[in-house]
Amino acid sequence: MRAPLAKREPGIVLATVFAVIGVAILIGLGVWQLERKTWKENLIAAITARVDQPAEQLPARGNWARLNAGTDEYRRVTFRGEFLKRPAALVYTAGSALRPDVSGAGYWVFAPARLADGGVIAVNRGFVPYDRKDVATHVQGEPEGMSDIVGFMRWPETAGLFTPAHESNDNVWYLRDPQAMAQAENWGTVAPFYIDQESPVPPGGLPKPGKIEVSLPDNHLQYAITWFGLALGLTGVYALWLVRRLNARA
Repeated sequence: MRAPLAKREPGIVLATVFAVIGVAILIGLGVWQLERKTWKENLIAAITARVDQPAEQLPARGNWARLNAGTDEYRRVTFRGEFLKRPAALVYTAGSALRPDVSGAGYWVFAPARLADGGVIAVNRGFVPYDRKDVATHVQGEPEGMSDIVGFMRWPETAGLFTPAHESNDNVWYLRDPQAMAQAENWGTVAPFYIDQESPVPPGGLPKPGKIEVSLPDNHLQYAITWFGLALGLTGVYALWLVRRLNARA
């Protein structure tokens, strides 16, 4: 009586287990990329629809707590405010996927603006190049008094595993977190969102505000095809190995 295959060929069983696990993982990664593709397309569509709308009046301060990133981020708004005489916060950037007019390393200049009703909003006033960090190099851009500001509502970023810590000595941040900035720079209580300023452009051009443009990369279909291709390749390699192994035992 012949022994069962599992007892005669333990190597085949082990290889089969690893092959099945490997193929399952690769297929799972491919499916995940297809899901990411759908998410990215919806995100691009939502951003495009919002940033191209005419600027609407900023929601009243009493409604701020009910706003959220899912339904309100990238809304184009306008409001009248005055920048406070407080230290600005500089957020390091190596470039921007939403501001094609910004290239190379530099800083986003965040500053608090007080509205007529007393509310305070952190405003990303725009970009300054790496070598123009010192406010003395663009002092003509410091606004005075009340002004009409147009911009896009944005929500704070979440720190990742490798996000550098805030450099308090140089006042350099690596995360757009207005609440933390407000606490560190004594801005007072600020809105749960911040504004990416589009206009007005200050005298001298710095900090450089600008319009958000949707230019997000969408390579998820290519990634999905790659993962599915690897799964197919692994299946083929395993099948060829199994046939040769069984033929050698015949």
